[in-house]
Parts: sequence; C-alpha cells; structure tokens
Amino acid sequence: MKQFIGIDVSKAKLDCLWLRDPDNLKIKTKVLRNDKAGHTQLCDWLTTTTNGNAEDIIVVMEATGIYHEVIAYALYKAGFGVAVVNPAQIKAFGKSLGQTHKTDKQDSLVIARYGWTQKPSLWQPEPLEIRELKSLIARLEALETDHRRESNRLEKAEFSVASLTVIESIQTMLQELSQEKARVEKEINDHIDRHDQLKKDRQLLESIPGIGAVVSRMMLSVIHSREFTRASEVAAYVGVIPTITESGIFRGRSRLSKKGPARVRAKLYMAAIVASQHNPDIIDQRQRLLANGKTKMQALGAGMRKLVHICFGVIKNQTKYSPQAI
Repeated sequence: MKQFIGIDVSKAKLDCLWLRDPDNLKIKTKVLRNDKAGHTQLCDWLTTTTNGNAEDIIVVMEATGIYHEVIAYALYKAGFGVAVVNPAQIKAFGKSLGQTHKTDKQDSLVIARYGWTQKPSLWQPEPLEIRELKSLIARLEALETDHRRESNRLEKAEFSVASLTVIESIQTMLQELSQEKARVEKEINDHIDRHDQLKKDRQLLESIPGIGAVVSRMMLSVIHSREFTRASEVAAYVGVIPTITESGIFRGRSRLSKKGPARVRAKLYMAAIVASQHNPDIIDQRQRLLANGKTKMQALGAGMRKLVHICFGVIKNQTKYSPQAI
C-alpha cells in the first residue's frame, strides 16, 4: 500500500506530514532543516516512521522556486516516489476542502491529501545536460537584461548631460557585459555541440522557417526537460493552448492559457511573427483563420501553438521540416 507524505518546503526548513490514516485524518509530523543533513534525516524518518520501503512512499511537494529542487533530487536518488505539483493546483485543492487556516502544518496536510486523492504523476529529474543548458540560458538572459538596463541608463545620462565620469562608467559596464554575453553564448553553443543528440536536434529545429538560434536552444531545453509524448503536452506546458470562457448564452473569445514559463512564450511570440511571413504552414494557417473571422492576435497565438507542434514533430521524427501546406 502506498504511503503519502506532504512536505511544505521553505528555504530554511521542511514541514513533513505522513497521512497515516487518510479516512480519519490521523497524521504524524516532523520538522527538519532544508539542508544536506536534514535530507538524510528525512529519508531515515520516512522509512522508520511508515515502516515501509522507499518505493512504496510517495512524497508530494509544491514547486517552490529553487528550494524544492535539492530535496526532490535527494529523495529520488534514495528511491522514493516524488511528485512536484503546481502551487496553484494545491491552493485550489485547499479551497475545495474549505481550508480556513494557513500554517505550515496545515499546508503540508493539504499537500498530502492532494497526493492521496489526486495521485499526481511522479517527478523525473531532468537529464544533466539539460539542467546545464537551462542554467546557461538563464545566465545569458540575465546578462541581456543587465545590458538593456545599462543601455537605458547611458541614454538617460547622455540626454541629461551627466558627469563624464558617470558616462564612462556605464560604457565600461556595457563593454564588460557585451564580452560576458558573447562568452556565455559561446559556452551554450559549445555545450550543445558536445552532445550529439542536442546538436542534431538543434539542426532539425533550425530547419523550420521562423526558428533561429535563440528559439532553437530554448525549445531544446523545453522539449528535452521531461518525457513529453505528444505535441499538445508541450503546448500546454508552455501555455499556448486556447482557453474558452462560456456561461449560459455568453461565449467569450478564446485566449492563450499562459500557464507556464512566460520567457518561453515571449521567444515564441517573436518567432511566430517571423514565421507568419516566411513559414508556409504558418502563413496558410494565418490566412485561413483571418478569413474565418479570427483576430490577428488570435491568429498569432495559433501560430505560436503550431510552431510548438512543428518543433516537437521534427525532434520526435528526427526529420527536417517539410511544409504541409500546398
């Protein structure tokens, strides 16, 4: 019989709760530090307290930024089942239970009950090369953000006739940021080239009109981050599937769900704009949707979704892009 553990994860501690008797809500709790020693103690506590094997214990936690990652990897490596759930789903579940108090203990109880009733899919760690690729991409994006900020500061300083020392300082910072951006971008390209499958998949992605170097490495990090079986799963993950609002006779316009990484959608948005001018399938889809009364923005959203489907298709089938539109 599976045993369900809910963990409310924070930076400093882990509030753990074993749902010993789900029907009568009998529980057992433990608070541990969120560090290496605490993780070891947690593994021991789980098997000792439940008197079960690691493979029969499902530990459920929320995706809490970076704080859940280390404990999730530690538990997975120790052989426990791990489920990492979207906090919005846990929050909605808690409301459905009539939750009125919010404490760490209460949160861990809600998380454990969610696991017991909903049976979420078990978490799988990302391949090491994808983790590193994501880390490098995140660093490059941070440098690009800093570069834009310094560029704005330079424009403001020059317009307001600021001190020459200030202007020179900003110019020096811009030069350093440009050099570091170039270095990190080279590291990304070298990292992809060191892994044959990533290198091949990037070439396949860049065979798609509208997908360049930036979007190809982004989609590599997305598609290889988990075991997607269908293109629709990838589209749902990045938040480009349509959502419809209906109530009685009212029917609203469909909109993108926007559930998932916003930075990926931002890159796909620009790619869809380019693809709407150069990709035969996206052009055909756009013309058809506009003729059917859809707005330009709806057609663009559909183009983002179709690009995701095409990206998944070329990687899954290991074939270069071939337009379907005649």
